[in-house]
Amino acid sequence: MLLFWEHGYEATTLNDLTDALGVTPSSIYTAFGDKKGLFYSAVNRYLSGPVTSERIIQEAATAHDAAYGLLKAAAVGFTGTLTPRGCLLASSAISCSPMAKDVQERLASLRKGIEIRLRERVEFDIQNGTLQSDTDSQALAAHTMALIQGMSTLARDGATRDHLLRLVNTAMQCWPRGRLPT
Repeated sequence: MLLFWEHGYEATTLNDLTDALGVTPSSIYTAFGDKKGLFYSAVNRYLSGPVTSERIIQEAATAHDAAYGLLKAAAVGFTGTLTPRGCLLASSAISCSPMAKDVQERLASLRKGIEIRLRERVEFDIQNGTLQSDTDSQALAAHTMALIQGMSTLARDGATRDHLLRLVNTAMQCWPRGRLPT
């Protein structure tokens, strides 16, 4: 997972993987089918940590809190001391050639899934009166995802955790705070 995170899908070679894992290429093929199967397994592991986007959104009291939680988790996760900087889903997709279009599409689908869940949370807040009826749920969710992807690039460029957390706080000022249900 760390190799793919650091170098991207295509730049990580089978030799890199066998050296890091201490196995033969045939072991990778037996266990995962091919490099792509191993990559998808690494992505699943990346997405199944203790703090998942799905959990952040589900457990948030409001859509505002969900967006803040996603952005804060990204700032912390993208600047970890034991992991590569940035986002595996973003870094791996950016470096793909047209020959790996299926990989790009799968990663895009995962990112879109997060955006859809956040948009649905915003829509829930609109329906229950926490957010005003004219709130643009699609724009708010897309805004948050764009910030996350931008933060990934900033982290890869060397931005500190503090820098990203300040960005999160500034970005959240754009979010409607809503009103308490009557």
